[in-house]
Amino acid sequence: MAGQRTDRLQTAGRRVCVGAIAGARGLNGDVWVKSFTAAPEDVAAYGPVSDAAGLRRFTLRVVGHGSGGVIARIDGIADRTAAEAVKGIELFVERAALPAPADDEFYFADLIGLTAERADARDGNARDEEAPDESGRLIGRVDEVHDFGAGAVLEVRLAQGGVAMVPFTREAVPAVDLARGRLLIKPLPGLLAPAADSESGDA
Repeated sequence: MAGQRTDRLQTAGRRVCVGAIAGARGLNGDVWVKSFTAAPEDVAAYGPVSDAAGLRRFTLRVVGHGSGGVIARIDGIADRTAAEAVKGIELFVERAALPAPADDEFYFADLIGLTAERADARDGNARDEEAPDESGRLIGRVDEVHDFGAGAVLEVRLAQGGVAMVPFTREAVPAVDLARGRLLIKPLPGLLAPAADSESGDA
């Protein structure tokens, strides 16, 4: 969204993926970590992380920076063989451990699962403005949030079937109401036409 940062964090229940181990670096157990946080070093800022299943916990210490991520050391991993064994593991923290976003900023994880409703002229442009709750306004549900490099895009599962890809801009999405579990979408021409169904969970 123009003038707005949306952190690229995905959710698994109430845990949030902050990064992924991309590979080993050197011989002493260091790893490359692809960070999904606004500041790459924050991948290690929220305490121990766990794998997607929540069965393995890791304590990270950032020791360097690289393109798109950081170099980290993990407690208990002291050689390249051990570092290579954890390649590909996604790193999660509890959602409650993350700081509250600033005004007009949203974590991807908080957008997933919101009900999408049709906006009308009475809803105004304020993101948190309370809007009338009328029948017949249901569009669907936000299944995923993607960022392909040109800004965030909502993948909306339409109530009538299929999916629509909605740019997360103020023009298309004039209001987000996390307290009520919904966001409003303006029915711009062609915006809510079903697209090819998506099975991707990546953002």
